Amino acid sequence: MAPRANWKGFLRLSLVTCPVALYPATSDTEKVSFNQINRKTGHRIKYLKVDAETGDEVTSEDIVKGYKVDTDTYIEVTKDELDEIALDSTHTIEIDEFVPKADIDNRYLIRPYYLVPDGKVGHDAFAVIRETIRSMDKVAIGRVVLTNREHIIALEPLESGLMGTLLRYPYEVRSEKEYFDDIQDVKLTKDMLDLAKHIVEKKSGAFEPELFEDHYEAALIDLINKKRAGAPIAAKAAPKTGGNVINLMDALKKSLASEKDAAPVAKETVKEAVKGKKPKKRAEGQREMLLPISGKGGKEAAAKPAPKEAAKKADKPVRAPARAKKAG
Repeated sequence: MAPRANWKGFLRLSLVTCPVALYPATSDTEKVSFNQINRKTGHRIKYLKVDAETGDEVTSEDIVKGYKVDTDTYIEVTKDELDEIALDSTHTIEIDEFVPKADIDNRYLIRPYYLVPDGKVGHDAFAVIRETIRSMDKVAIGRVVLTNREHIIALEPLESGLMGTLLRYPYEVRSEKEYFDDIQDVKLTKDMLDLAKHIVEKKSGAFEPELFEDHYEAALIDLINKKRAGAPIAAKAAPKTGGNVINLMDALKKSLASEKDAAPVAKETVKEAVKGKKPKKRAEGQREMLLPISGKGGKEAAAKPAPKEAAKKADKPVRAPARAKKAG
């Protein structure tokens, strides 16, 4: 089932216009998530919207937006009033200017979206805008309204479509000076920098996001599988810290020696897994998450019998997100 568009409207470059749809390019829905439950009953926690003073529950139709002026005073703003000040960018992404991509500071980037033609018409106009941006080797800057707020969006060609990245406003980006002013200005020797460069060279490679491993997600999967199976949960040893660096030169030399001794097994192992070969060692359950428990279940299942419907759900394996394919 195709994902739902976050926004639909028009893309306009001067007098060239076409209907478009905006889709989120990323998703967190496949990650392991938790619900809050009552430890005593095992029931899920439910939240209610209540009046802060009376404690009475308030229905959705009685809830309006209010801007806080002081402790007890709010200026009420209705939906109709918000609709009255709606901007043109509510329904149209107007391209205002073109800038070099290198000019966009990474701190201004929020999240990516995919922009595609909406429906069977307007594909030619969409292609004209896309190929114009591509030929200029620049990024188009426009405005779009999402969740009732206007955002700046940077558009650039991505294969047959456009990728739009929401940008922050200047007032949303903190100055680095208040954080960096106390960093000491130290003098580094050429030998130190040379050793550090050698370490970087040993760790250098191509950007291959399909090889990224979410170790925390794998640990969550392993923990839940063990608890479902009634297996004992061993306490994890505290990680060893490097401690204070007494001699930076010695630390660099030891780091370089350890990098030389350590063969690049880990990355090659993951590459084999991507190609379909079985790796030497891989976290069980990352692809087949939360395996079903045969029989009556583990210790927890015996201690607290589940209702029939819950038991059916508990026996269904939940799968971890599939590894993303390499773009391009």
